[in-house]
Amino acid sequence: MQCARVGDSGLVVSRLVLGMMSFGDTSRRAWHLDLEGARPLVRRAVDAGVTAFDTADMYDRGASEEVTGRLLRELFPRREDYVLSTKVYYPMSDRPGDSGLSRGHILSSIDASLRRLGTDHVDLYYVHRWDYETPIEETMEALDSVVRAGKVRYLGASSMFAWQLAKAQHVAASSGWHRFVAMQNHYNLAYREEEREMIPCCLDQGIGVLPYSPLARGLLTGSRRRGDAGTTVRAGHDPAADPMHTEADFDVVDALVEVAAELGRPPAQVALAWLRARPGVTAPVVGVTKPGHLEDALDSLDLVLDAEETARLDASYRPHAVVGPE
Repeated sequence: MQCARVGDSGLVVSRLVLGMMSFGDTSRRAWHLDLEGARPLVRRAVDAGVTAFDTADMYDRGASEEVTGRLLRELFPRREDYVLSTKVYYPMSDRPGDSGLSRGHILSSIDASLRRLGTDHVDLYYVHRWDYETPIEETMEALDSVVRAGKVRYLGASSMFAWQLAKAQHVAASSGWHRFVAMQNHYNLAYREEEREMIPCCLDQGIGVLPYSPLARGLLTGSRRRGDAGTTVRAGHDPAADPMHTEADFDVVDALVEVAAELGRPPAQVALAWLRARPGVTAPVVGVTKPGHLEDALDSLDLVLDAEETARLDASYRPHAVVGPE
């Protein structure tokens, strides 16, 4: 398994991060997998050398963290053998204050996440979104405190505007606090708006990019066609699957399918290879619910696109409305 450093930090991850959002409570989404359903997929990933795993407290209101923690304890003999990330921001209950990036919510959330995960620390702790109601100074000071307490090793951010990331980095640096080393953003062959400001900002700041939705929630597998909602179970039950599906997106898919056919590879492998080679990208975060999904992700690691193939994939992209930051 290939590995890479996250930006300029000392954190090393496998070039494929296994996203654990699909694992947890099957009653909430038809495409979710419970502990028993997730176990063989995670075991196969571990056997293939995947050492980085990503979840969040809000995925199934903690159920994903519980499944993630249990499986990683089963499959790895030592805690230092894997990199574990989780996130904070979204509501975990209806109680006032049980959301956002206030000091109180961060301090209580990291403790709750550690209990569910069954570990004494997470390697990478993301702020899931930008909190417009809490001063960034309060947020960055609280995040610094959980690093200094040994509960978190590194800090990351997800889905915000570049000016917000730059502001947070400046506040942390000017106060002597720990800064973000990772950006988990919405970035794939069919959605490239992050290349305008966020990716250059990350390159300038030495921040590693670990994109989510690398296959545009199935669009880049070729399973969806113009004018329909897709053929997969997830396509029919995922409310976040539709915003990116424009006619221009299917032009991208057409180019992807054509290049993939010439290479004798599934479209998903080509899309992942394209993303992995983009400037600043450390590793994509790939969610799987079937063995084939995982095998495509693993097999993509040995695929290197040449300049002509990359140019053909790039040529069909058209500007998008911004998706991700809230």
